[in-house]
Amino acid sequence: MSTTVSTGARAVLRRPFVPLVLTASQIGRLPLGASPLALLLFARESVSLAAAGALVAVFTAGMAAGAPALARAVDRWRQPPVLYGSALVSAAGYVLVVLGDGHLGVIAAGAALAGLGTPPMEACLRALWPDLVPPSAVHAAYALDVALQEVIFVAGPLVTLAAVALGGPAAGLLTAAVLQLAGVVAFVRAPAVRRWRGRPARRHWLGPLREHRLAVMVAGIACAGAAVGSIPVVLTGYAEAAGDRSLTGWLLAAQAGGALVGGLLYTRATPGGPRRLPLLAAWFAAGYLPLLIAPGPVPMAILLAVSGLMLPPLLTAVFLTADRLAPEGTAVEAFAWIMTAFSVGSALGAAVAGPLTDLGARHGFAFAPVAAVVAVAAMIFVARRNQ
Repeated sequence: MSTTVSTGARAVLRRPFVPLVLTASQIGRLPLGASPLALLLFARESVSLAAAGALVAVFTAGMAAGAPALARAVDRWRQPPVLYGSALVSAAGYVLVVLGDGHLGVIAAGAALAGLGTPPMEACLRALWPDLVPPSAVHAAYALDVALQEVIFVAGPLVTLAAVALGGPAAGLLTAAVLQLAGVVAFVRAPAVRRWRGRPARRHWLGPLREHRLAVMVAGIACAGAAVGSIPVVLTGYAEAAGDRSLTGWLLAAQAGGALVGGLLYTRATPGGPRRLPLLAAWFAAGYLPLLIAPGPVPMAILLAVSGLMLPPLLTAVFLTADRLAPEGTAVEAFAWIMTAFSVGSALGAAVAGPLTDLGARHGFAFAPVAAVVAVAAMIFVARRNQ
Protein backbone atom coordinates (compact mmCIF):
# COMPACT_ATOMS: atom_id res chain seq x y z
CA MET A 1 0.00 0.00 0.00
CA SER A 2 2.74 2.46 0.88
CA THR A 3 4.15 2.74 -2.65
CA THR A 4 0.83 3.18 -4.41
CA VAL A 5 -1.25 4.91 -1.80
CA SER A 6 1.25 7.46 -0.58
CA THR A 7 1.99 8.85 -4.06
CA GLY A 8 -0.81 11.42 -3.76
CA ALA A 9 0.35 12.39 -0.28
CA ARG A 10 3.99 12.66 -1.39
CA ALA A 11 3.00 14.88 -4.31
CA VAL A 12 1.42 17.28 -1.81
CA LEU A 13 4.30 17.11 0.67
CA ARG A 14 6.87 17.94 -2.03
CA ARG A 15 5.35 21.37 -2.59
CA PRO A 16 7.20 24.32 -1.01
CA PHE A 17 6.15 25.19 2.54
CA VAL A 18 3.56 22.39 2.73
CA PRO A 19 5.54 20.42 5.36
CA LEU A 20 5.88 23.65 7.37
CA VAL A 21 2.19 24.59 7.38
CA LEU A 22 1.07 21.00 7.99
CA THR A 23 3.47 20.48 10.91
CA ALA A 24 2.73 23.90 12.39
CA SER A 25 -1.01 23.39 12.13
CA GLN A 26 -0.71 19.96 13.74
CA ILE A 27 1.18 21.49 16.68
CA GLY A 28 -1.18 24.45 16.94
CA ARG A 29 -4.23 22.19 16.84
CA LEU A 30 -2.96 19.69 19.41
CA PRO A 31 -5.00 21.46 22.13
CA LEU A 32 -8.14 20.25 20.32
CA GLY A 33 -7.22 16.78 21.51
CA ALA A 34 -5.31 17.77 24.66
CA SER A 35 -7.37 20.52 26.30
CA PRO A 36 -10.57 18.61 27.20
CA LEU A 37 -8.59 16.04 29.17
CA ALA A 38 -6.32 18.73 30.65
CA LEU A 39 -9.34 20.70 31.83
CA LEU A 40 -10.94 17.57 33.26
CA LEU A 41 -7.82 16.55 35.19
CA PHE A 42 -7.20 20.07 36.51
CA ALA A 43 -10.79 20.79 37.56
CA ARG A 44 -11.18 17.37 39.15
CA GLU A 45 -8.66 18.43 41.79
CA SER A 46 -11.05 21.05 43.21
CA VAL A 47 -14.58 20.36 41.93
CA SER A 48 -16.83 17.36 41.37
CA LEU A 49 -16.59 15.18 38.30
CA ALA A 50 -19.92 16.52 37.07
CA ALA A 51 -18.68 20.11 37.39
CA ALA A 52 -15.43 19.20 35.66
CA GLY A 53 -17.40 17.69 32.79
CA ALA A 54 -19.49 20.87 32.58
CA LEU A 55 -16.29 22.91 32.26
CA VAL A 56 -15.23 20.80 29.28
CA ALA A 57 -18.65 21.49 27.78
CA VAL A 58 -18.14 25.24 28.36
CA PHE A 59 -14.77 25.05 26.59
CA THR A 60 -16.30 23.16 23.65
CA ALA A 61 -19.21 25.60 23.43
CA GLY A 62 -16.72 28.47 23.39
CA MET A 63 -14.89 26.90 20.45
CA ALA A 64 -18.16 26.31 18.61
CA ALA A 65 -19.19 29.95 19.07
CA GLY A 66 -15.79 31.47 18.39
CA ALA A 67 -14.70 29.57 15.28
CA PRO A 68 -17.19 31.06 12.75
CA ALA A 69 -16.71 34.59 14.13
CA LEU A 70 -12.92 34.37 13.95
CA ALA A 71 -13.10 32.82 10.49
CA ARG A 72 -15.36 35.66 9.32
CA ALA A 73 -12.71 38.10 10.54
CA VAL A 74 -10.09 36.20 8.53
CA ASP A 75 -12.28 36.38 5.42
CA ARG A 76 -12.57 40.15 5.79
CA TRP A 77 -8.92 40.86 6.57
CA ARG A 78 -5.87 38.59 6.85
CA GLN A 79 -4.82 35.43 8.65
CA PRO A 80 -1.84 36.52 10.83
CA PRO A 81 -3.55 39.22 12.98
CA VAL A 82 -6.55 37.01 13.71
CA LEU A 83 -4.40 33.97 14.47
CA TYR A 84 -2.03 35.90 16.76
CA GLY A 85 -4.82 37.75 18.54
CA SER A 86 -7.00 34.69 19.10
CA ALA A 87 -4.05 32.59 20.32
CA LEU A 88 -3.21 35.24 22.93
CA VAL A 89 -6.84 35.44 24.08
CA SER A 90 -6.99 31.65 24.34
CA ALA A 91 -3.69 31.52 26.26
CA ALA A 92 -5.07 34.10 28.69
CA GLY A 93 -8.04 31.80 29.21
CA TYR A 94 -5.81 28.85 30.08
CA VAL A 95 -3.83 30.99 32.52
CA LEU A 96 -7.07 32.22 34.12
CA VAL A 97 -8.13 28.61 34.68
CA VAL A 98 -4.81 27.84 36.36
CA LEU A 99 -5.06 30.93 38.55
CA GLY A 100 -8.71 30.19 39.42
CA ASP A 101 -7.68 28.57 42.69
CA GLY A 102 -10.73 26.32 42.80
CA HIS A 103 -13.26 29.11 42.19
CA LEU A 104 -15.72 27.54 39.77
CA GLY A 105 -16.85 30.84 38.26
CA VAL A 106 -13.29 31.94 37.47
CA ILE A 107 -12.37 28.54 36.06
CA ALA A 108 -15.53 28.53 33.91
CA ALA A 109 -14.73 32.02 32.59
CA GLY A 110 -11.20 30.90 31.74
CA ALA A 111 -12.45 27.75 30.00
CA ALA A 112 -14.92 29.79 27.94
CA LEU A 113 -12.19 32.29 26.99
CA ALA A 114 -9.76 29.52 26.06
CA GLY A 115 -12.40 27.98 23.81
CA LEU A 116 -13.58 31.27 22.26
CA GLY A 117 -10.02 32.25 21.37
CA THR A 118 -9.00 28.94 19.82
CA PRO A 119 -7.27 30.03 16.57
CA PRO A 120 -9.13 28.90 13.42
CA MET A 121 -6.02 27.20 12.04
CA GLU A 122 -7.91 24.36 10.40
CA ALA A 123 -10.11 26.70 8.38
CA CYS A 124 -7.13 28.91 7.53
CA LEU A 125 -5.10 25.96 6.29
CA ARG A 126 -7.91 24.72 4.07
CA ALA A 127 -8.28 28.16 2.54
CA LEU A 128 -4.56 28.05 1.68
CA TRP A 129 -4.47 24.76 -0.24
CA PRO A 130 -5.36 26.30 -3.63
CA ASP A 131 -2.33 28.61 -3.19
CA LEU A 132 0.02 25.85 -2.02
CA VAL A 133 -0.66 23.00 -4.47
CA PRO A 134 -1.77 22.70 -8.12
CA PRO A 135 -5.54 22.50 -8.74
CA SER A 136 -5.24 18.78 -9.53
CA ALA A 137 -3.79 18.12 -6.06
CA VAL A 138 -6.16 20.18 -3.91
CA HIS A 139 -8.39 17.17 -3.18
CA ALA A 140 -5.34 15.13 -2.15
CA ALA A 141 -4.24 17.95 0.17
CA TYR A 142 -7.67 18.04 1.83
CA ALA A 143 -7.63 14.25 2.26
CA LEU A 144 -4.12 14.27 3.73
CA ASP A 145 -5.01 17.12 6.09
CA VAL A 146 -8.17 15.37 7.33
CA ALA A 147 -6.29 12.08 7.76
CA LEU A 148 -3.47 13.67 9.76
CA GLN A 149 -6.03 15.33 12.01
CA GLU A 150 -6.66 11.90 13.52
CA VAL A 151 -3.14 12.07 14.95
CA ILE A 152 -4.21 15.12 16.99
CA PHE A 153 -6.88 13.17 18.85
CA VAL A 154 -4.45 10.34 19.61
CA ALA A 155 -1.39 12.44 20.47
CA GLY A 156 -3.26 15.23 22.31
CA PRO A 157 -4.34 13.16 25.34
CA LEU A 158 -0.89 11.53 25.49
CA VAL A 159 0.76 14.97 25.60
CA THR A 160 -1.59 16.00 28.40
CA LEU A 161 -0.88 12.88 30.44
CA ALA A 162 2.88 13.35 30.02
CA ALA A 163 2.70 17.02 31.04
CA VAL A 164 0.54 16.24 34.08
CA ALA A 165 2.87 13.43 35.11
CA LEU A 166 5.87 15.77 34.95
CA GLY A 167 4.42 19.02 36.28
CA GLY A 168 1.02 18.39 37.82
CA PRO A 169 -2.52 19.22 36.57
CA ALA A 170 -1.72 22.86 35.76
CA ALA A 171 1.09 21.77 33.44
CA GLY A 172 -1.41 20.11 31.10
CA LEU A 173 -3.24 23.40 30.54
CA LEU A 174 -0.10 25.52 30.21
CA THR A 175 1.37 23.02 27.75
CA ALA A 176 -1.75 23.33 25.60
CA ALA A 177 -1.42 27.12 25.59
CA VAL A 178 2.29 27.00 24.68
CA LEU A 179 1.75 24.48 21.88
CA GLN A 180 -1.06 26.58 20.45
CA LEU A 181 1.07 29.73 20.43
CA ALA A 182 4.09 27.90 19.01
CA GLY A 183 1.99 26.38 16.23
CA VAL A 184 0.55 29.78 15.27
CA VAL A 185 3.99 31.44 15.20
CA ALA A 186 5.41 28.68 12.98
CA PHE A 187 2.32 28.66 10.73
CA VAL A 188 2.46 32.38 10.09
CA ARG A 189 6.08 32.09 8.94
CA ALA A 190 4.91 30.54 5.67
CA PRO A 191 4.86 33.20 2.90
CA ALA A 192 1.51 31.90 1.61
CA VAL A 193 -0.06 32.67 5.00
CA ARG A 194 1.27 36.23 5.02
CA ARG A 195 0.28 36.82 1.37
CA TRP A 196 -3.26 35.49 1.68
CA ARG A 197 -6.00 38.09 1.58
CA GLY A 198 -9.74 37.80 1.98
CA ARG A 199 -11.67 38.61 -1.19
CA PRO A 200 -13.93 41.66 -1.31
CA ALA A 201 -17.54 40.51 -1.14
CA ARG A 202 -21.04 41.57 -0.26
CA ARG A 203 -21.40 40.75 3.43
CA HIS A 204 -24.51 39.15 4.88
CA TRP A 205 -25.36 38.38 8.49
CA LEU A 206 -25.73 34.69 7.62
CA GLY A 207 -22.35 34.62 5.95
CA PRO A 208 -21.91 31.52 3.76
CA LEU A 209 -25.05 29.92 5.24
CA ARG A 210 -27.19 32.13 3.04
CA GLU A 211 -26.44 29.51 0.37
CA HIS A 212 -29.15 26.94 1.15
CA ARG A 213 -27.25 23.92 -0.14
CA LEU A 214 -24.30 24.78 2.07
CA ALA A 215 -26.58 25.19 5.09
CA VAL A 216 -28.11 21.75 4.45
CA MET A 217 -24.65 20.22 4.07
CA VAL A 218 -23.59 21.78 7.37
CA ALA A 219 -26.64 20.18 9.01
CA GLY A 220 -25.72 16.86 7.41
CA ILE A 221 -22.16 17.02 8.70
CA ALA A 222 -23.55 17.71 12.18
CA CYS A 223 -25.37 14.38 11.93
CA ALA A 224 -22.14 12.69 10.83
CA GLY A 225 -20.47 14.28 13.85
CA ALA A 226 -23.23 12.91 16.09
CA ALA A 227 -22.50 9.42 14.79
CA VAL A 228 -18.77 9.80 15.50
CA GLY A 229 -19.30 11.48 18.87
CA SER A 230 -21.55 8.71 20.15
CA ILE A 231 -18.88 6.03 19.80
CA PRO A 232 -16.53 6.98 22.70
CA VAL A 233 -19.48 6.96 25.10
CA VAL A 234 -20.74 3.60 23.88
CA LEU A 235 -17.24 2.13 23.97
CA THR A 236 -16.87 3.24 27.58
CA GLY A 237 -19.96 1.18 28.45
CA TYR A 238 -18.72 -1.69 26.27
CA ALA A 239 -15.32 -1.69 28.02
CA GLU A 240 -16.90 -1.59 31.47
CA ALA A 241 -19.13 -4.52 30.58
CA ALA A 242 -16.03 -6.38 29.39
CA GLY A 243 -14.35 -5.66 32.73
CA ASP A 244 -11.47 -3.56 31.36
CA ARG A 245 -11.89 0.21 31.10
CA SER A 246 -8.53 0.58 29.34
CA LEU A 247 -10.10 -1.05 26.29
CA THR A 248 -11.80 2.26 25.45
CA GLY A 249 -8.53 3.96 24.54
CA TRP A 250 -7.27 1.05 22.44
CA LEU A 251 -10.55 0.72 20.57
CA LEU A 252 -10.72 4.45 19.84
CA ALA A 253 -7.12 4.28 18.61
CA ALA A 254 -8.18 1.48 16.23
CA GLN A 255 -10.92 3.69 14.81
CA ALA A 256 -8.51 6.62 14.46
CA GLY A 257 -6.05 4.30 12.72
CA GLY A 258 -8.75 3.27 10.26
CA ALA A 259 -9.50 6.93 9.55
CA LEU A 260 -5.82 7.64 8.95
CA VAL A 261 -5.62 4.80 6.43
CA GLY A 262 -8.85 5.93 4.78
CA GLY A 263 -7.53 9.45 4.37
CA LEU A 264 -4.22 8.28 2.89
CA LEU A 265 -6.06 6.01 0.47
CA TYR A 266 -8.31 8.85 -0.62
CA THR A 267 -5.35 11.05 -1.56
CA ARG A 268 -5.12 8.78 -4.65
CA ALA A 269 -8.78 9.28 -5.64
CA THR A 270 -9.96 11.65 -8.34
CA PRO A 271 -11.54 14.87 -7.00
CA GLY A 272 -15.09 14.02 -8.08
CA GLY A 273 -17.90 16.46 -7.43
CA PRO A 274 -20.92 17.04 -5.20
CA ARG A 275 -22.65 14.01 -6.75
CA ARG A 276 -20.14 11.84 -4.88
CA LEU A 277 -21.36 13.10 -1.50
CA PRO A 278 -24.35 10.71 -1.10
CA LEU A 279 -22.24 7.67 -2.02
CA LEU A 280 -19.50 8.55 0.47
CA ALA A 281 -22.07 9.32 3.16
CA ALA A 282 -23.80 5.98 2.49
CA TRP A 283 -20.52 4.08 2.86
CA PHE A 284 -19.82 6.08 6.03
CA ALA A 285 -23.21 5.03 7.45
CA ALA A 286 -22.72 1.40 6.39
CA GLY A 287 -19.44 1.26 8.29
CA TYR A 288 -21.28 1.65 11.60
CA LEU A 289 -23.81 -1.14 11.06
CA PRO A 290 -21.45 -4.05 11.91
CA LEU A 291 -20.82 -2.52 15.34
CA LEU A 292 -24.30 -3.69 16.33
CA ILE A 293 -22.85 -7.20 16.56
CA ALA A 294 -20.80 -5.98 19.57
CA PRO A 295 -18.30 -8.87 19.37
CA GLY A 296 -15.23 -9.45 21.53
CA PRO A 297 -12.46 -6.83 21.81
CA VAL A 298 -10.26 -8.02 18.91
CA PRO A 299 -13.06 -8.30 16.33
CA MET A 300 -14.49 -5.04 17.67
CA ALA A 301 -11.16 -3.29 17.06
CA ILE A 302 -11.25 -4.49 13.44
CA LEU A 303 -14.85 -3.33 12.98
CA LEU A 304 -14.01 0.06 14.49
CA ALA A 305 -11.06 0.45 12.12
CA VAL A 306 -13.45 -0.26 9.24
CA SER A 307 -15.96 2.28 10.61
CA GLY A 308 -13.25 4.94 10.57
CA LEU A 309 -12.20 4.41 6.95
CA MET A 310 -14.83 6.60 5.27
CA LEU A 311 -14.77 9.64 7.55
CA PRO A 312 -11.80 11.40 5.85
CA PRO A 313 -13.16 10.80 2.30
CA LEU A 314 -16.56 12.18 3.36
CA LEU A 315 -15.04 15.26 5.03
CA THR A 316 -12.74 15.81 2.04
CA ALA A 317 -15.71 15.81 -0.33
CA VAL A 318 -17.62 18.12 2.01
CA PHE A 319 -14.77 20.65 2.14
CA LEU A 320 -14.35 20.57 -1.64
CA THR A 321 -18.07 21.13 -2.09
CA ALA A 322 -18.08 23.91 0.51
CA ASP A 323 -15.33 25.67 -1.44
CA ARG A 324 -17.54 25.51 -4.56
CA LEU A 325 -20.77 26.55 -2.83
CA ALA A 326 -19.53 29.28 -0.49
CA PRO A 327 -20.36 32.79 -1.74
CA GLU A 328 -17.37 34.87 -2.80
CA GLY A 329 -15.19 35.92 0.13
CA THR A 330 -16.67 33.49 2.70
CA ALA A 331 -14.62 30.30 2.20
CA VAL A 332 -12.81 30.39 5.56
CA GLU A 333 -16.06 30.93 7.45
CA ALA A 334 -17.70 28.11 5.47
CA PHE A 335 -14.92 25.73 6.55
CA ALA A 336 -15.31 26.92 10.14
CA TRP A 337 -19.06 26.26 10.07
CA ILE A 338 -18.42 22.69 8.91
CA MET A 339 -16.01 22.07 11.77
CA THR A 340 -18.32 23.75 14.27
CA ALA A 341 -21.26 21.66 13.07
CA PHE A 342 -19.20 18.50 13.39
CA SER A 343 -18.12 19.42 16.93
CA VAL A 344 -21.63 20.36 18.06
CA GLY A 345 -23.03 17.20 16.49
CA SER A 346 -20.36 15.16 18.23
CA ALA A 347 -21.32 16.64 21.61
CA LEU A 348 -25.03 15.96 20.99
CA GLY A 349 -24.24 12.43 19.87
CA ALA A 350 -22.35 11.80 23.09
CA ALA A 351 -25.27 13.16 25.12
CA VAL A 352 -27.82 10.93 23.35
CA ALA A 353 -25.58 7.86 23.45
CA GLY A 354 -25.25 7.92 27.24
CA PRO A 355 -28.86 6.96 28.10
CA LEU A 356 -29.00 4.50 25.20
CA THR A 357 -25.82 2.77 26.38
CA ASP A 358 -27.35 2.38 29.84
CA LEU A 359 -29.85 0.07 28.11
CA GLY A 360 -27.02 -1.96 26.59
CA ALA A 361 -24.08 -1.54 24.21
CA ARG A 362 -26.12 -2.62 21.16
CA HIS A 363 -28.68 0.11 21.87
CA GLY A 364 -25.86 2.63 22.04
CA PHE A 365 -24.24 1.43 18.81
CA ALA A 366 -27.61 1.70 17.02
CA PHE A 367 -27.53 5.49 17.25
CA ALA A 368 -24.54 6.03 14.93
CA PRO A 369 -26.00 4.46 11.77
CA VAL A 370 -29.33 6.22 12.33
CA ALA A 371 -27.62 9.61 12.62
CA ALA A 372 -25.46 8.80 9.61
CA VAL A 373 -28.54 7.98 7.49
CA VAL A 374 -29.84 11.49 8.15
CA ALA A 375 -26.48 12.76 6.89
CA VAL A 376 -26.99 10.70 3.72
CA ALA A 377 -30.36 12.37 3.15
CA ALA A 378 -28.77 15.82 3.50
CA MET A 379 -26.03 14.93 1.01
CA ILE A 380 -28.61 13.65 -1.48
CA PHE A 381 -30.36 17.04 -1.30
CA VAL A 382 -27.07 18.88 -1.88
CA ALA A 383 -26.10 16.66 -4.82
CA ARG A 384 -29.49 16.92 -6.53
CA ARG A 385 -29.77 20.68 -6.10
CA ASN A 386 -26.26 21.05 -7.52
CA GLN A 387 -27.15 19.34 -10.82
